[in-house]
Amino acid sequence: MTIRTLIAAGLAIGLCTAASPALAQEKTDAAAFQKMEAAVKATFSRATPEWQKRIELDETQRLCTIARNQVSAADADAIQKRESASIVMPADGKFLGDWKNGFAVANSGRGGQFSDDAKTINGGNCYACHQMDPKELSYGTLGPSLAAYGRDRKYDEAAIKDAWKKIYNSQAVVACSNMPRFGVTKFLDEQQLKDVMAYLFDPNSPVNK
Repeated sequence: MTIRTLIAAGLAIGLCTAASPALAQEKTDAAAFQKMEAAVKATFSRATPEWQKRIELDETQRLCTIARNQVSAADADAIQKRESASIVMPADGKFLGDWKNGFAVANSGRGGQFSDDAKTINGGNCYACHQMDPKELSYGTLGPSLAAYGRDRKYDEAAIKDAWKKIYNSQAVVACSNMPRFGVTKFLDEQQLKDVMAYLFDPNSPVNK
């Protein structure tokens, strides 16, 4: 997960915990959000300017955090419309790369951490939330299982494009999604996205065996 995603999730959890039972079903008000945001920023006061910039929430993250991911239908539509405008399809029109490289990207949790060298190649850390290879014994369950993902969708072209959109910018598909926005944030580059897509859709990928 990216730093901004973690900060947004942390703010939402902290605000929810701080709320009294009588207010549990209400949206967190702006004042409470600002107080919590200030506390988070204070913990990064000695960080470099580049790292301090990473904790700045954008419009979508701010709205989802204040509402604890329970935005109105109108706000959800606005989020999806705004985020959809950021999606960039592959320049060459090809969505699938090398599934073996995609396996490596999906299994790597490196990148975007204080301890990582500047030259560290970012990974998607997909297994932290999803089952992918059905033979995999250890995986997260925050997201749905992706085993047989391409096979179940019969490798349909429309399904491939939909998956690209979700990986590139999850907020364009589901408002206030917990999934990182790998493409629009440039956390993964275009080739890495293609390789992960191949891992999901290539008939030879273990995901589809």
